[in-house]
Amino acid sequence: MKDKELDTIAQASLLYDFYGALLTDKQREVMELYHEENYSIVEIADELGVTKQAIHENLRKSEKILRSYEEKLGLMKSLLETRELIEAIDKKIDVLIRKAQESGRDEAEEGLKEIRDMISNLEE
Repeated sequence: MKDKELDTIAQASLLYDFYGALLTDKQREVMELYHEENYSIVEIADELGVTKQAIHENLRKSEKILRSYEEKLGLMKSLLETRELIEAIDKKIDVLIRKAQESGRDEAEEGLKEIRDMISNLEE
């Protein structure tokens, strides 16, 4: 499997995590079997008693719907940007803690550690 194909599958899985509840029951079933249970298109078709083409079309249509929700709502983009920001803040805190330790400023070190703990709680 190519990297681009893996990225597309990973993105569809993440979109499903965000917006899957907005799909029809049949779309959710097929998406869950494919993305969560790692069934192949053939296995899903056999399981549901339909053609491979029907499953392929269901997946294509469902993924298109999920992408349209993301375009309108941007929840996944917002979460990923927030995670990147938290990671950048965490790295900056590491630098400041090291500087505080080197200069003997215990109060600054403790304050920075408290901020890190607050950020950690946001991620949970």
